[in-house]
Amino acid sequence: MLEILDGAMGTMLMAGGLEVGACPELMNVEKEEVVRDIHKRYIEAGATIVETNTFGGSPLKLAHYGIEERCEELNGAAVRIARKAAGNGVKVAGSMGPTGRFVAPVGDLPFDEAYESFYNQAKALSKDDLIDFFILETFIDLQELRVALLAAKDAAPNVSIIAQMSFSEDMRTVTGTDPVTAAVTLEALGASVVGANCSLGPKELLPVVEKLASVANCPVSALPNAGMPYLENGETKFPMTPKDFGEWGKKLYEAGARFLGGCCGTTPEHIRELKAALSDTPKVERQTHKPMLYLTSRTKTVAIDSSLPTRIIGERINPTGRKKLAADIQAGSLLSVKKEALGEVRAGADILDVNMGAPNIDEVEMMKKAVTELSLITDAPLVIDTGNAEALEAALKAYPGRALINSVTLEKERLEKFLPLAKRYGAAALCLPVTSDGVPKTAKERVKVMAEILEAAKKTGLKKGDFILDALVMTVSADKNAALEVFETLRAYREKFDLPTTMGLSNISFGLPERPTINSVFFAMSLAAGLNAPIMNPYDEEMKRTLAASSVLTGKDPSGIEFSKTAAKNAEQQEKQTNRKTEEMANPVEALKQAVKDGEKEAAKPLAEKAIAEGFSADEITNNALTAAMEEIGVDFGAGRMFLPQVLLSAETMREAFNTLKEHFHADESKTLGTVVLATVKGDVHDLGKNIVGALLTNSGFKVVDLGKDVPRETIISAAKENNADIIGLCALMTTTMGEIPQVIAATKNAELKTKIMVGGAAVTKDFAESAEADAYARDAVEAVKLAKEMVS
Repeated sequence: MLEILDGAMGTMLMAGGLEVGACPELMNVEKEEVVRDIHKRYIEAGATIVETNTFGGSPLKLAHYGIEERCEELNGAAVRIARKAAGNGVKVAGSMGPTGRFVAPVGDLPFDEAYESFYNQAKALSKDDLIDFFILETFIDLQELRVALLAAKDAAPNVSIIAQMSFSEDMRTVTGTDPVTAAVTLEALGASVVGANCSLGPKELLPVVEKLASVANCPVSALPNAGMPYLENGETKFPMTPKDFGEWGKKLYEAGARFLGGCCGTTPEHIRELKAALSDTPKVERQTHKPMLYLTSRTKTVAIDSSLPTRIIGERINPTGRKKLAADIQAGSLLSVKKEALGEVRAGADILDVNMGAPNIDEVEMMKKAVTELSLITDAPLVIDTGNAEALEAALKAYPGRALINSVTLEKERLEKFLPLAKRYGAAALCLPVTSDGVPKTAKERVKVMAEILEAAKKTGLKKGDFILDALVMTVSADKNAALEVFETLRAYREKFDLPTTMGLSNISFGLPERPTINSVFFAMSLAAGLNAPIMNPYDEEMKRTLAASSVLTGKDPSGIEFSKTAAKNAEQQEKQTNRKTEEMANPVEALKQAVKDGEKEAAKPLAEKAIAEGFSADEITNNALTAAMEEIGVDFGAGRMFLPQVLLSAETMREAFNTLKEHFHADESKTLGTVVLATVKGDVHDLGKNIVGALLTNSGFKVVDLGKDVPRETIISAAKENNADIIGLCALMTTTMGEIPQVIAATKNAELKTKIMVGGAAVTKDFAESAEADAYARDAVEAVKLAKEMVS
């Protein structure tokens, strides 16, 4: 299978009369012959799929021009134009782009509002059954793409979906998603094709495609730019010739891409050369992968399989039998939950089970809140542990990844409600052999029940790779054969179903003395019988030593190399943890610093007040806790150990502490590090990146004057003068508007302003910034804050 998609639309529209800053979708009704001609030129060049001129056609995007009510008209017109140009031999893909806002909690856009906007656009695109695909493209936030995909599925269940993200040169999106995580999450959610487009040229996109193809069993797409843009005589240009683009297309095909086309800077000639190059390429069958259970967070994938190391599922986010945790949850506080999550991950948990089953609470709201906040502070995938179908759906909607549902049983309500939710939201299912009549005691009975659960799940549309099986641990003090039945169940699961296994461990020893000894021996025997992902206390050092030793003895850790490394690492971590806790207990400033790093917003105010009560000055708290924490966060962000959602949460935590200091020390409200005027340049209606920069600058002590998007240069200069700005921050996310940046810089110099100018945005590069004579280039929001501090110092 090989499909050739078309190339850039925006630059072609501008050549056909689209004015800078005008709505591209209006061309569908005002100059439809221009749009039709673009489609025809791409088809003549060899495109087998053309995209509708509707990238910004959702109501939320059209609202920028005040024409959101024309969504159906403009999208419908675009589809008819594309279909007429395509005829019967070429397919049509309805293009849907991001809203330009982050979905909560990273941004302020509610899930349901984003869903409604995407649903309305998808319904308009598919109204007359004239499209073959939806193409969801240039998304940088996995959660927003999840919303768009769900909306498109609901609007037109029979239309295939191509889901694409835009990656940076570090092979992650702005919010930290890597290609493997994107592929796993999107394919599980129902994407027919997963891929990447924009931001990078084909050379830079090659390793991204390799990663996508390494896990995806659906086709992979690649729509690169014509190289990385540069500025020449005030005009934005792309370096890659059509011939070179075609040659790189062959390499992308060999790497696994089967849907190939172009994005910014590409023309019909680029597509013609791509088609020619691929026609000379020998047909290569794409390798399919063994179905494997993958769970994901926004930024990480964890695989569970008998061929892989054992994964630990942390069990401690559960209020049962834990008075303090239950009391906090009942009071609406998640501080203990978040501390537990961070602690479990530091202790070695790969995955976190989340249970909010405290009495007298709104479990739906608390589960949603817990999943939302935990997804911001940790990269460990989550297990949604609830018997409440409403709470489960609320959590699955809010979770920006592929979660595991704990648990699906043979009980009627679980089968009828939990399985469809797993299918809808792309979740995996932990299957527990329990029936409405109770718990089967023998391995034979459990296998029989499990076969019925799996049969029901497959009828819902789930398949191998969507399940993990629980062996069901009963207490040995009540049944002498309890452990033996577990071992037999694990072996039978492996032989009959060839699926990964899990179970809680500690129940085996209930009511007996020396429980740690019994648990660790039981654990070792279970591992030998085929246990893949125990649900356990990751703080239990004896259990962890048992796991490490068992990996050596079962051949999963050849020569004990990892065992040796882990032993040394554990000793070092334990010493660091002990030292950190001792230091925090003795020094509230250190505790506050760690709270900022961990994004524990609820802890910021009490810790700041404690530091003040113990006699620390405002400067000591600011410099040694807040500033020091953000500096370390900047280092972790740059090294890829922390990602944008966590940075934003830490910045909010710092602001909470800073506001507390102002309350107590009556700080001068006018005292700031400096004033920054921010704007997205004229013609560009995207301000997502600028908004992130503004939030971090504000939380770091700058006064920010945000002029919004599509801002004329005269307005920028006027605002800089009026506010005596130290820095002007210019953003451009579109290659068609990059050329406005040097114009603004030139106008600033003509106005004899001494204000420093910093530039950035998805389309902007360091070379471009230098050629435009900007004072600084920030590749991301964290670097923007660092550079701003240097510029005003």
